[in-house]
Amino acid sequence: MVSFFQESKEVVGELVPKEKTLSIYNLIVDGGLGGQIIITILFVLLAVALYIYFERFFAIKSASKIDENFMNQIKDHISNGNLISADSLCKSKNTPTSRLIEKGISRIGKPLEDINTAIETAGKLEVYQLEKNVSVLATIAGVAPMIGFLGTVIGMIIAIHEIANAGGQIDIKMLSDGLYTAMTTTVAGLIVGIIAYITYNHLVVRTDKVVYQMEAKSVEFLDLLNEPV
Repeated sequence: MVSFFQESKEVVGELVPKEKTLSIYNLIVDGGLGGQIIITILFVLLAVALYIYFERFFAIKSASKIDENFMNQIKDHISNGNLISADSLCKSKNTPTSRLIEKGISRIGKPLEDINTAIETAGKLEVYQLEKNVSVLATIAGVAPMIGFLGTVIGMIIAIHEIANAGGQIDIKMLSDGLYTAMTTTVAGLIVGIIAYITYNHLVVRTDKVVYQMEAKSVEFLDLLNEPV
């Protein structure tokens, strides 16, 4: 009797399907060669996006730092006619705003319009430096989902090819490679695209704040030169 129950438990155990765990590694491996290539490309794009984001984030953060008394010190030096000290102060700060003021100081004595033009030209160069490689993030944000969808198309082609070769007998397991490729690449592409999009917009907001700071200090400097002696 005991052996009968043991045999029954073994039979029941064989009939109960084993629960399969799903991991990212298994998804990538089971996706086939096409899926692995797409995932690798997306991983490289993610690494590039993160590198650009952190490099630009710290550069913009450093550029936004400026002493609150900076313009007051510049005003004192210019009022006293000590342009060399004002120029040295700008060089010691080494920020986009201080470089604009330095450019304006170097033009003191020329018409105000010429000084304004010089500051605007220098400002464009500073903005270009702040935005360096940021456009790559926007490109990755748009391209990554498209690459993911390309993997989806490849996966569906593989699945349809397997159906065509099945001779009317469709085996779900036989279609798994194509379906894994289709699903994993889509998810990966969307994840990379979302991360790149968020980081891009964050850098744009941070850059706009620095540009506003540059414009405000430049106007303050020009107003200083326009004050009656």
